[in-house]
Amino acid sequence: MITIYHNPRCTKSREGLCEIELLNKPFKTRKYFDKPFTKEELEMVIKKLNIKPIELVRTKESIWIENYKGKELTDAQIVDAMLENPKLIERPIVVNGDKAIIARPKEKINEIL
Repeated sequence: MITIYHNPRCTKSREGLCEIELLNKPFKTRKYFDKPFTKEELEMVIKKLNIKPIELVRTKESIWIENYKGKELTDAQIVDAMLENPKLIERPIVVNGDKAIIARPKEKINEIL
């Protein structure tokens, strides 16, 4: 089953959702602001993305700049920062089985189908 981790207030996230809807495949939507990630879920998604946690951070967000920029943080501390501030998480994230992608641009979704 395809899952999209989605923020409806984000244009890129809405574009990713529209792209998935056009596929005519079953999927589920997870609005991660309404139902936040658990630590285990976020770590699992990062593993499926095959990236370091910092690569999932929106480093231009004011929350990041004001609180974390320039600090030497461990991967665990970066994960904790994203859990405390979901706005820091890049979006949309699309997961299909054991693969995941940050769907920017939306066409990247095809890489995991």
